Amino acid sequence: MLEAGFGKGYAPVPLQLETVQQALAERYDIDTLLSKGGMSYVFSGRRRRDGRTIAVKVFRPEFAVTILRDRFHQEIEFLAALDHPNILPLLESGESGPLIYYVCPYAHGGSLAERLCREHRLPLEDAVGITRDLAAALDYAHGQNVLHRDIKPQNVIFDGERVLLCDFGVARALVRAAGDRISSSGLVVGTPTYMSPEQASGKQELDRRSDIYALACLVYEMLAGEPPFTGATPQAVFARQIAERPPSLRVVRPDLPQHVEDAVTRALAKSPRRRPGTGAAFVRSLQLPAPADS
Repeated sequence: MLEAGFGKGYAPVPLQLETVQQALAERYDIDTLLSKGGMSYVFSGRRRRDGRTIAVKVFRPEFAVTILRDRFHQEIEFLAALDHPNILPLLESGESGPLIYYVCPYAHGGSLAERLCREHRLPLEDAVGITRDLAAALDYAHGQNVLHRDIKPQNVIFDGERVLLCDFGVARALVRAAGDRISSSGLVVGTPTYMSPEQASGKQELDRRSDIYALACLVYEMLAGEPPFTGATPQAVFARQIAERPPSLRVVRPDLPQHVEDAVTRALAKSPRRRPGTGAAFVRSLQLPAPADS
């Protein structure tokens, strides 16, 4: 689920499980802390009215104060209408005292981040299959004028045979509901390791090719075992995203076909105009050698 990068001077405040259990007890039985990031915590539990197993994302109180709550809930309501087999739906959002949260179904198959931790690198066929499903989700959402803005292994989860992309559009909801307050709080919405150069440089008007770049970072990591750009600080990663070429995939994994490296490199182009225009086009370039005159 969505995390924030740490900005200069930002010090997160711990959020206790008991605090969340008490605050949300009227609607949810919260039982386990699943993960935590710079902006929020994720808990598992059950919805009282129907017993459904859910995941609840709760923003840290010091971040929640930057959010215009009515605007955020309106954005979540809009995003909840996204309906695609490879998008984890948003069920609802709410607030209790200083806490703001939103709710998704709980998927039992774990995340891509967990799989990469176990396997380090994925077989090419598996990586392309996962990418195909994610690209289909992106193309659908882009057709609804919704960008993801935070594609990363933690936001790719498995439910049986299905690949699901979660937190769709939540970054947009936060930007629209908090705006400049996010910057002044020292937080960066998104994850520097997977940000396009234009997103890393602070450009406000992004298009679908920013998500294509992030997807290519994910493909690179699935195949190489590490992202194309890393660094000790978010600022160091931003600088590399903006200025450096990605290391050659076939240097770290010589068994890959040349056309796969070419496809990923093209999708990681610094200029959005040089990237594939759709997820489907990117997947096609991964599956087949590029024409000799392309």
